[in-house]
Amino acid sequence: MAELRLEPVDAGYQLIGDLTLAAIAPVWQASRQINWQSQLVDLSQVGHCDGAGAAFLFELGQSGAQLRNLNAETQRLLTALDPQQALLVSPQKSRNKPITQIGHLTRSAVRDFAAQITFIGEAASALAQVIVRPQRLRWREFLRQCELTGANALPIISLISLLLGIILAFQSAIPMRQFGAEMFVANLLGLSLVRELGPLITAIVLAGRSGAAFAAEIGTMKVNEEINALVTFGYQPMHFLVLPRLLAGVCMLPLLAIWSQAIGMLGGALVMQGFGIPLATFWSQLSSQVDAGDFFGGMLKAAAFGLVVASVGCFRGLGTGTGASAVGAATTRAVVNILVLLVITDGILAVVYYHLGW
Repeated sequence: MAELRLEPVDAGYQLIGDLTLAAIAPVWQASRQINWQSQLVDLSQVGHCDGAGAAFLFELGQSGAQLRNLNAETQRLLTALDPQQALLVSPQKSRNKPITQIGHLTRSAVRDFAAQITFIGEAASALAQVIVRPQRLRWREFLRQCELTGANALPIISLISLLLGIILAFQSAIPMRQFGAEMFVANLLGLSLVRELGPLITAIVLAGRSGAAFAAEIGTMKVNEEINALVTFGYQPMHFLVLPRLLAGVCMLPLLAIWSQAIGMLGGALVMQGFGIPLATFWSQLSSQVDAGDFFGGMLKAAAFGLVVASVGCFRGLGTGTGASAVGAATTRAVVNILVLLVITDGILAVVYYHLGW
């Protein structure tokens, strides 16, 4: 590194050496004893210049000195310190045309659909392996997920089902009473809860509770590289993480749906007592209308809903990107996808039941 010197010449001063932080301190201190107004400063002998050197030259310029013979690098650093220079503005992103946006969305949807099909195939293969060799399933984790998904959800399922039964019975009894048909509220309540509302309301509650929890838990493990560590040690995420949750969802949702139906009917029976219909009459009317076919049809729906809730929650969790915000995005997408698929599944099963005569 060349030593920095400030020497007087005929027309003013000349800087010789490197304008760097390590060498500039004594020259900078000495320069403040000089009146730089209209003085020429020759920089033709300056070698390297860093940020500190540029700041020194900027101060000389502000003091009235006229800088001469700057090299390109020094001029660039000095220009960057100019307060009159406009801030760099990042170019605006070009907005795609609507047809281009539709194309991007379609391509993303097709890729997402293909990934879901792949996930379903892997889950079916893992389930087949577990059926052949049951010891491959993590039974302790399966029971823990059953507790989290099923037993811990009983309070919220009970509250919502009770309110649903009360509201449904009350809203239907008022108009039917005008025709003396309030007795048939039990028929309406039994069929709607057993065939449709019991499984559907239970699935919607579990979508926000367990489906979101599956996505957030697995997504956090992926962000923290825990899933990569499992793969490195030879554990398959499908067996280790997904299958216990999947089976817990399929097993627990029908049981919760039965509980929901019972609590909903209890709420409806309490309301009908207020309309002068005894409990015995209510249950007699209910049992004459609801048969085993209605019950097993509702249970089949509940099992299908449980599969949707658990599989989509795990799928979105495994597809989480990087960063904390990715976990939130995966959870949101999981809940939205589950709700949409629940409606689609319900519609498909309704058509199938109609053609089967159920």
